[in-house]
Amino acid sequence: MKLAPSSLALAAVLALAAGTATAGQLHVFTSDAAGFNTHSVWYDDGQEITVVDTQFTPAQAEALLADIRRQSASPVTRVIVTHPNPDKFNALSVFHKAGADSIASAKAAAALPAVDRYKRYFFVNIAKAFTDETYPKVEPVKTTYSGRMVIKLKSGETLTLIELPHAGISSNQTVVRIDKTGDLVVGDLVHNHTHAWLEGGIVDGKPAPDLAGWKTDLAELPKLGGGTVYGGRGRFVPVAQAVAEQTAYLDQAQAIVDCYIGMLSGDRARELTDPALQSRHHAALQDAFTKAFPDYAMPELIGYSIYGLVAQRLAHIDSAPSHERKNCMP
Repeated sequence: MKLAPSSLALAAVLALAAGTATAGQLHVFTSDAAGFNTHSVWYDDGQEITVVDTQFTPAQAEALLADIRRQSASPVTRVIVTHPNPDKFNALSVFHKAGADSIASAKAAAALPAVDRYKRYFFVNIAKAFTDETYPKVEPVKTTYSGRMVIKLKSGETLTLIELPHAGISSNQTVVRIDKTGDLVVGDLVHNHTHAWLEGGIVDGKPAPDLAGWKTDLAELPKLGGGTVYGGRGRFVPVAQAVAEQTAYLDQAQAIVDCYIGMLSGDRARELTDPALQSRHHAALQDAFTKAFPDYAMPELIGYSIYGLVAQRLAHIDSAPSHERKNCMP
C-alpha cells in the first residue's frame, strides 16, 4: 500500500522519535580533539551499515559504534580504510570484534605495518602521549582490492571503491562513492576550511609529501561523482568547490614554505631539519598559514605536520636554479 504524504511525514516523525536512522543516507560521527576532530562517515541502507575510517583509538571507535546504535538497528557489516594514516586504521580491532569485515586497497593494507611503526615511535617516544602498551594494536585488513571494487549492499544499492592514481595526502588513496547519490567520501584528501596534514605518506620509514600527485587526485573527483565531498575534517561541500578550494590551499601552502625557506640565507636553512632548532621555524610557519587562511580551523595541524613538506621543498629549492626561487608569502 502506498502511504499518503501525511502518513509518510508521521512515519518519519515516529522513526526519529524511536532513534532510528533514515535508510539510504550518510551520517557523520566526529571525534573530539583527542581524536583530531576526525570524521567517520557511515551509510545505512536500511539493512546494513558501512563505516568509512575507524578513528584514531579504540575508545573513539567505541564512541562511533555507540552513536550508530543510538540511531539505527542495522548491523555494522564493514569498515573501509581510505588511506594509511592512523586515524583511519588504528581501531580496526574494534570493528573486527564487532563482527565487521575491513576493506582497503592492497597498497594501503601493505603500508599499514610500516606506518604503524613510524607513528607508534612518535606517539610513544617523542610525544609521550601513550606507552607502548597503551598505543593501539593494529590488526591486518581482512579484504583488499586493486583499482576498483563494487560492493553490493543487502538493499541492492551499491558502493564503489576507487583507488586514485597518485599518493594524495598519504602513500595511497581510496575514494568511496555512494552510487545512489554520487556523494564521495575521501578521507583527508579534502579538509574544507580546515588546515591540511602536510607530512606526506610514510614511505621507507620517511615522510614523502607529493603535492602534485595530491592535486592530480583532486582533479579526478569531478569525474567520479557530482554530489557532496565528505572529507576527513572540516565542512562538506559540492565536489567542484571542494576541488577548487583544496587545490588553491595546496598551491598556497607550497608558496608559503618556499618563501620561508628562501628567507633563510645560507646555512640558516639547515635549521629547518635540525631537531634542536626546527620547532621555532615550524611555529613561524604555522603563524604564516594562520595569517594566510584566517578562517581555517585547526592550525595546529600545520605545526605537527609541516616538517614533511619543509624537507621536501628544501631539497627541491637546493637543487633549483636561483631564477626559480621567486615565490613569497602573501
